[in-house]
Amino acid sequence: MAEGKVCLVVDDSRVVRRVARRILEGNGFGVREAGDGAEALAACRASLPDCVLLDWNMPVMNGLEFLRALRREFGPSPPVVFCTTETEMRFVEQAIAFGAQEFIMKPFDAGILLDKFGQVGLL
Repeated sequence: MAEGKVCLVVDDSRVVRRVARRILEGNGFGVREAGDGAEALAACRASLPDCVLLDWNMPVMNGLEFLRALRREFGPSPPVVFCTTETEMRFVEQAIAFGAQEFIMKPFDAGILLDKFGQVGLL
């Protein structure tokens, strides 16, 4: 369990945010939500979360743009797990190069999400 840890779930899909919230809250995380990278960056400036679950394709500011801004302002923390429909290896390589710790594909389930969070030391 991740009692007391807060995850910022960043996705333009309300459904994806709801699914992630249910899984994470069921495993002891507090959850905050953002619908795009600009909202997420503002949320991090207000209060840095313990981790970020991040979509790639979003309006206003996409996931990679957000990740670059996050790392520029806050350094290597918090851990970021990309969650996307992009399957090409170049997307994974870009995400890792810009500071993401892990990468999961949509659709995901509790087992997949929690396994990745465990791999980055969040559980």
